[in-house]
Amino acid sequence: MVTLDLRHVASPAVRDLLHLVNHPAFDRAQQQIERLGGCTKPVRLTGRTATVDSATGEVLRSYTSSTEPTGSLLTACGNRRSSRCPACSRLYAADTYHLIRAGLSGGKNVPDTVRTHPRVFATLTAPSFGPVHNRPTTPGGDVRRCRCRKLHDPTDALLGTPLNPATYDYAGAVLFNAHASALWARFTTYLRREIAARLGITQKAARAVLRVSFAKVAEYQQRGLVHFHAVIRLDGPDGTSQPPPPYATVAVLTDAVRAATARVRVTVESDAVGERELAWGEQLDVREIAAFGTDAEFTDQAVAAYVAKYATKSADASGTLDRALFCRPCQGRGATVLPHGTPPPCTACDGTGQARPLPRLAVAHHVRQMIRTCWELGKLPEFADLKLWKWAHMLGFRGHFSTKSRRYSTTLGALRAARRAWRTEQARSHASLPEPDPDTTLVVGHWAYQGSGYSPGSALLAAAVWHRRELDRRFIAEGGCG
Repeated sequence: MVTLDLRHVASPAVRDLLHLVNHPAFDRAQQQIERLGGCTKPVRLTGRTATVDSATGEVLRSYTSSTEPTGSLLTACGNRRSSRCPACSRLYAADTYHLIRAGLSGGKNVPDTVRTHPRVFATLTAPSFGPVHNRPTTPGGDVRRCRCRKLHDPTDALLGTPLNPATYDYAGAVLFNAHASALWARFTTYLRREIAARLGITQKAARAVLRVSFAKVAEYQQRGLVHFHAVIRLDGPDGTSQPPPPYATVAVLTDAVRAATARVRVTVESDAVGERELAWGEQLDVREIAAFGTDAEFTDQAVAAYVAKYATKSADASGTLDRALFCRPCQGRGATVLPHGTPPPCTACDGTGQARPLPRLAVAHHVRQMIRTCWELGKLPEFADLKLWKWAHMLGFRGHFSTKSRRYSTTLGALRAARRAWRTEQARSHASLPEPDPDTTLVVGHWAYQGSGYSPGSALLAAAVWHRRELDRRFIAEGGCG
């Protein structure tokens, strides 16, 4: 028998891993980590659950977290950001793909006939707030020189940054991000009006014969501004189960999208920055979505994959941060801004509300200036409702990255519930447990949050799980088999 002296193991993580491997219940600990699929920061829960016969009160089955090797039940964090948790973000992207795809070609309780409905893929961009370094192209696709007379590489750090930072409208850029969701809401309102106008009927009459359904995601450009990719579809009044009238065509939808985009305006007034009129940029792309199996570039499958890809990105894709800069004590008080722009007193941030000093942030100068602008505008009483301090790490954008209309297709909640039910059934079958009768049994549970994250040794196991699954995924993607 070989005895290992852990004192000679330098790494604390390796020492913890060896302790875990030698634990009597290591197999159960490894099973929990495998089930999470490589989640980087799972939630630890403590509590218990019991299945009780509602007629006799007999406890049929029970589970207590104290029986686990770590004393807690591990559940996936569910973070959609790929920079925070690659495993959970990949699952989020997969769910988003199925949600978008179901609204284009059917499935998930959506009839297949939905693929015959008029649908377009639209990209709404931000306006210009000053010239930036870019890689313009000719009509033939050749790359031209930037205004700075340089031919930038695709990975050049200058791309998206202002040619002249001193004259760049940082206040306008931040305010656009902060009002992007309001601009989208007005766009959907104007879109319904424009469709009715082109059909020559009133809005009330239009609502009686058709419905506008959509699903969208937000993406950050290199210049730190958000734009929206949206699938927009025309349905009958009851949604996916009915087609719109024959005169509601793709051409009508495309024309209405362009007209509605041009109409949207949001006015912002402030003594500090003056009156600003925010609108969408001139670059608008609207294309018909073709059916799967055609030679067109924008098929339902390609669009679903494209939208799902951007659903897991955040501001960190443009070189900024994926964690809030606002300190937790101030955030817990609701980010109250006192009169005259005075920050609320706080011992955790020395009264500034800023958890980390801006000069110490490992970001580009352009991103740091946008964050600084969020911080300065957030001190103004007229912008208190925008909560720019809280969303400075997102460069002012505070909306949801992925949204849809009610009748577009299924929901993320329904997809997760189906996956949870499947896993529960698999676990029940594996343990040879009888299927509970919902009419005669009652599940009672009590759970409390204990913390998040792994022990150092468990984190090594989780990283190995993620690495192995990534290798398997790439092998299959490259044409490998089982």
